[in-house]
Amino acid sequence: MTPAELKSLITPYRRAMARFEKDAVEAIMAELFAPDAVLHLCHPFGELAGWDAFMGQCLEPLERAMPDLERRDMILLAGTTPEGQDWIGAMGNYMGTFLAPFLGIPPTGHLAHMRYHEFFRVDGGRVVEMQAIWDIPELMLLAGAWPMAPQLGAFLCTPAPMSGDGLSVQGDGSAAMTHVIAMLTDLCRHPTEGGPEVMNLQRYWDQRMNWYGPAGIGTARGLAGFRNWHQIPFLRAMPDRKLDAMGNLLSHWMAEGNYVCETGWPNMRLTLTGDGWMGIPPVDKEVMLRSLDFWRMEDGLIRENWVLVDLLDLYRQIGVDVLGRLAEFNKARNLDAIELPDGVSA
Repeated sequence: MTPAELKSLITPYRRAMARFEKDAVEAIMAELFAPDAVLHLCHPFGELAGWDAFMGQCLEPLERAMPDLERRDMILLAGTTPEGQDWIGAMGNYMGTFLAPFLGIPPTGHLAHMRYHEFFRVDGGRVVEMQAIWDIPELMLLAGAWPMAPQLGAFLCTPAPMSGDGLSVQGDGSAAMTHVIAMLTDLCRHPTEGGPEVMNLQRYWDQRMNWYGPAGIGTARGLAGFRNWHQIPFLRAMPDRKLDAMGNLLSHWMAEGNYVCETGWPNMRLTLTGDGWMGIPPVDKEVMLRSLDFWRMEDGLIRENWVLVDLLDLYRQIGVDVLGRLAEFNKARNLDAIELPDGVSA
């Protein structure tokens, strides 16, 4: 299928999800998803089978927590991967008034936002696989119920592309994909092949780049911000990181125009041998990372990069139950649903 055909296929779902019209969403999902579709979802949802499981275990609880739930897409890419698979990638924010607990996160009574990166593999005109990370820790920060180490980067509601064209992308993206893959290849040269200079950051990144990381890592501005608030702690803790095509690691790449996206479940193998990343001690344990990413090029360089990592699953792999620790905080918090007065009645 062409990128335009793939995007058209998912348009009814996106429209219904924009205001979360539940009956319409269910009817559309029943048509859109194959009966045996496999859903790879972030922790704690795990592996699910069928659209109804996604509705019942993920979307309905989120809608109960935010009764005015809406989905705001900001980037939509589609295309055929080098392996010949058709994929659709979407980035945006779930938003709504946070009025009831979600996964044990206390409600705030205020507008809340939670970024998502969701990828859909299409075969025979239906979605047969989904890979999705929701930035659940983002809601923890908004609720003032943070059970992990403080993040180094800035916390903000992740913005849409500065260029304003995230939902209208089209055109040949091969040059952008080549650039991003070359960048990642050079990143992995350090430290085995030399010092930080072998990563050639200036060759690939705009000086005013924005790196939008998940809650727990945060957002960084410019090369100095990227180095200090993400890269240095990450490399110190896991210098043996490996990407793609190693054993059961496999990434799926798509690109249109100036945009590139990549999904893998998982797509990185590394060992926590050093200290400094998100307060995690050097447990000397190999872990696998799930990372779903989007890049936007501008004037031949990367200007924006949206990154989501399944951090709750990473903690799970080293024996830390983040949601369990959150529950300890909740012993002294009110988890009742909030009823806001309408502001009119006496």
